[in-house]
Amino acid sequence: MNLGPSFYITILLVLGGAMLLAVLNQMTGPAAAAHVPTYVLALVGKYLCFAMLALAVDLVWGFAGILSLGHAAFFALGGYAMGMYLMRQIGTRGVYGNAMLPDFMVFLGWKELPWYWYGFDWFGFAMLMAVLVPAVLAGVFGWLAFRSRVTGVYLSIITQALTYALLLAFFRNDMGFGGNNGMTDFKDILGFNVQADSTRAALVVITALFLCGQFLLARFVVDSRFGKILVAVRDTESRTRFLGYRPESYKLVVWVLSAIMAGIGGALYVPQVGIINPSEFAPGNSIEAVIWVAVGGRGTLVGAILGALLVNFGKTWFTGAFPEVWLYALGAMFIFVTLFLPRGVMGLFDRRIRKQAEAETPAAAAAQEVTG
Repeated sequence: MNLGPSFYITILLVLGGAMLLAVLNQMTGPAAAAHVPTYVLALVGKYLCFAMLALAVDLVWGFAGILSLGHAAFFALGGYAMGMYLMRQIGTRGVYGNAMLPDFMVFLGWKELPWYWYGFDWFGFAMLMAVLVPAVLAGVFGWLAFRSRVTGVYLSIITQALTYALLLAFFRNDMGFGGNNGMTDFKDILGFNVQADSTRAALVVITALFLCGQFLLARFVVDSRFGKILVAVRDTESRTRFLGYRPESYKLVVWVLSAIMAGIGGALYVPQVGIINPSEFAPGNSIEAVIWVAVGGRGTLVGAILGALLVNFGKTWFTGAFPEVWLYALGAMFIFVTLFLPRGVMGLFDRRIRKQAEAETPAAAAAQEVTG
């Protein structure tokens, strides 16, 4: 597997940057010039989770040609699994002081804990569900869609319908997931105060570690023989099938893997933002993830991370300075990238490298002739 310099630079910037911010938050006082406020840590942690979602989208869109407009569903399902665990940790410290039932269930008049909440008082079980539930949903959906050879815009529309259906379902109070308000007011995670600065600093570093791990896994997948076949399926699916491969099987595997990656990102997202509600299923979130990948560079993996960080930083700045023009700016950015940067920001670096190589090749050939 040829990792290349871009891989090591990305790992260094993501992990090193997260660790530096955490150290500056913990080791410097609020009055120090180098101090990093806790809200900045929370923002960075959120951006890193979004980068996991972008990486998952790039894996299926950039290398398998599957344009998903519903990946926010897997992200949100992972978040709900973590939210259920965090709600069970509140215990008698909730508004109603009922250790057995979350506050919203007491408020709605529920008498007992639903069966599908059993086990979520254990962290390991919650993390298993954060991986298993998105994987099962993706497996069933992918098996039906790819087996039926649904492709292109039709598949994109179906994925968007999937996340919208989940949005409507989770809005219902009788689903047992908090309805419109969702879950919030979390207290502890693994015995640590989730609101404490030290916990938030640790969560940022853990999120960076998981992002780097997913980046390494994605790089291994796309550089393997499996990844080469994925690219062949993306470019000429009919010809790949003619050669004896089953494109639907390769699509299904990478689709499920991508859903798991998004679910893990959602699970790490919830304790850092402090809330999970049905708005995370909104189709607009999935569309934004596609824009992140397009801005950074589809099919590059590094570009997915870069795009998620750049666009979300811009969103934070724009919504603070010019809240009424953010959506216009986002749309203009997507149009600009589509027309003038079809390979995204990473395409600029690739173009520069190619120009340098073209400029150096004649010079090297001339030098060889002179010395020869």
